Amino acid sequence: MIIADNHVHSEFSSDSQAPMEQMIERAIQLGLKKLCFTDHMDYDYPPISEHNFIFDPQAYMTKVSELKEKYKNRINLLLGIELGLQPHLSERLTNLVKSYPFDFIIGSSHVVDHEDPYFPQYWENQTKKEGIHRYFETIINNCKAFHGFHTYGHIDYIIRYIPGQTTALVKEDYLYSDYADILDEALKTIVSYGIGLEINTAGYKYGLGYPHPKLEIIKRYKELGGELITVGSDAHKPEHLCYDFHRVPELLKRVGFRYYTTFEQGKPIFEKL
Repeated sequence: MIIADNHVHSEFSSDSQAPMEQMIERAIQLGLKKLCFTDHMDYDYPPISEHNFIFDPQAYMTKVSELKEKYKNRINLLLGIELGLQPHLSERLTNLVKSYPFDFIIGSSHVVDHEDPYFPQYWENQTKKEGIHRYFETIINNCKAFHGFHTYGHIDYIIRYIPGQTTALVKEDYLYSDYADILDEALKTIVSYGIGLEINTAGYKYGLGYPHPKLEIIKRYKELGGELITVGSDAHKPEHLCYDFHRVPELLKRVGFRYYTTFEQGKPIFEKL
């Protein structure tokens, strides 16, 4: 079994109302050995949303530290963060991660050219393929501007929000081969900086039939020399912790992985599948 959920949100994320202790108690019920809170920090998020995705990092660190002590004999709590990457934020993100002792840092693409693909505005004046290609292109730019994180989160997040598509059509239309050139360049960039690839099981929750990313991308990451695989549910509620984790070991073994990775004090720990 997967012993750690490395992508978990709480009330510190503006799109979650889950108290940290509820998430912890659920994790213990599920038999987890490690739980890493990775709440959203998306500086310069477009004002169209009701959420701002920013929290007080000092209050966050204090809360996690208190709970880490409280639950030390029951589960290993880790201090993480999910950074919303945009190239112009590199200095601000660098200062943030240098200021606090994060065990684990996820870098994610939520905003492209000042728009989140979640909203229809992103898709105006471009085709579906142009929008997806542009999203993958900015992964390269994000990594080159700032690579002070451990894993790239839900690298194909954008496919959830293709306009005018049912889940079934997304399954059929989103082909690795259509974006192989730009995806390979993105994966090569990630590998060159020693960045891991996240297996984010929210894809199953959204009914896609696969995690983020698809199996072909996971396989290609390995072929290009990638070794660091992290596993997270992206849970915003206790009931979504470890979502479909039972499907992950077989999927990873199919492409040759025998270990996944957790992080403590910024150092990788290889956990056997």
